[in-house]
Amino acid sequence: MEIGDRLKRLRMINSLTQEELASRADLTKGYISQVENDATCPSIATLKDILDVFGVSMQEFFTAPAETEVVFGSDSRVQSTDDNNPVKVELLVPGAQNRELDPALVTLKPGAEMDLQDVHEGEEFGYLLRGRIEVCLDDKVYTVNQDECFLFASDRRHKVRNIGKGMAQILWVVTPPTFDY
Repeated sequence: MEIGDRLKRLRMINSLTQEELASRADLTKGYISQVENDATCPSIATLKDILDVFGVSMQEFFTAPAETEVVFGSDSRVQSTDDNNPVKVELLVPGAQNRELDPALVTLKPGAEMDLQDVHEGEEFGYLLRGRIEVCLDDKVYTVNQDECFLFASDRRHKVRNIGKGMAQILWVVTPPTFDY
């Protein structure tokens, strides 16, 4: 990756405009633009001034980012319930405790329901891949059909129940991660 690309990425991650970065580094917006477009190369002192704005050392900046896994096959899944349980939870991406969200595949046998979840921080999103379920939030009940989804803040007690005659399968995403391991 070029220096300009890396600097632009840092600027975007920190939600700064070129003008804001230039002001904080005591440079001009035009100069920041030239550096980001690799039209000019900053001196070591100038690069250090820019990196100081982000709180990043030269060593961190020039260390190649570790390759992270992007694609996860079915062999990567971690099943957090046993096969005899009427509610099967498969964690789709291992190591969710190091991430900001936790995707899972939840399969419920007919009539099965998840344990009541107490109030916690975050949000929950589910897409019903197949079946028909009820989502219970405190004292309100919502029916969700196949190809529909649900989204709610986790600040209410909640549970899900399969009300269909066949298996129900939900792609469920929780942030921050809360599924049991």
